[in-house]
Amino acid sequence: MKKFIVLSACLLAGLEMLHAQQELQVKKNRLIKGIYFQWGYNVDAYSRSDIHFKMSNGDNFTLHNVRAHDSGDFDAILKKPTEISIPQYNYRIGFYLNDKRSKAIEINFDHTKYIVTDGQTARVTGIIDGKPVEGDSVLNPKTFLHLEHTDGANWLHINYVQFYTAFQNHARTRSLVKYLWKAGAGINIPRTDFTWRGDRLNNKFHVAGYNISTEAGARLYPFKRIFLEVTGKTGYVRYVNALANTTASKGNRVSHGFTYLEAIATLGFDINL
Repeated sequence: MKKFIVLSACLLAGLEMLHAQQELQVKKNRLIKGIYFQWGYNVDAYSRSDIHFKMSNGDNFTLHNVRAHDSGDFDAILKKPTEISIPQYNYRIGFYLNDKRSKAIEINFDHTKYIVTDGQTARVTGIIDGKPVEGDSVLNPKTFLHLEHTDGANWLHINYVQFYTAFQNHARTRSLVKYLWKAGAGINIPRTDFTWRGDRLNNKFHVAGYNISTEAGARLYPFKRIFLEVTGKTGYVRYVNALANTTASKGNRVSHGFTYLEAIATLGFDINL
């Protein structure tokens, strides 16, 4: 009986060791070493752009060197604190690729607002009302037009992220500050508000183009898993068709591209697997 008990104990110990080794091997082979989530807000500046309009009535013209601005709407955080998506916001979902957490792949979404500045004078070339035009015109929504992506210019892309530890705690058990850079590309999913001679056409969300970007900044870890990330970002955005081919758009099409600068602050949380 004693031999049986001893053999059983040895067998159980062996099985436990084998199970532990298998778990360790699974951890080593696991592609994703951890996950992080972020939420925050942004401010933006845009380059001038040439905006091409192809209207269903046959008008086909371009506005040249047009100015645009953003709309942070940060006062909504105080006025309507439960509606956190009113201001220009950002979220990220990241997947660490190594145990040192120095590399990651990130799903990156920027809800920015792009507004063509009313009242500016822009050069117009092309065909309007069946006649060639080449000259200056004041942008006015009642007499001419207005364009904005304010329900979101909405840039969704995938980033590769590289981290560098700058400072650790005294025991060197965790990072306090990390530097980082990101690079990625993706698609635009805007909802464009377009007014043509007083007729407002508020479009639906749709895939309308592509974007590429780079980003750099720092993470500060006041706690082990909670961090504040502050970054600067720049990139190029191209809208192939900012108005979807729907009844709401009435067959009108808008295309343009621009570069941008973006300042971003987010609060994040690391999750171990």
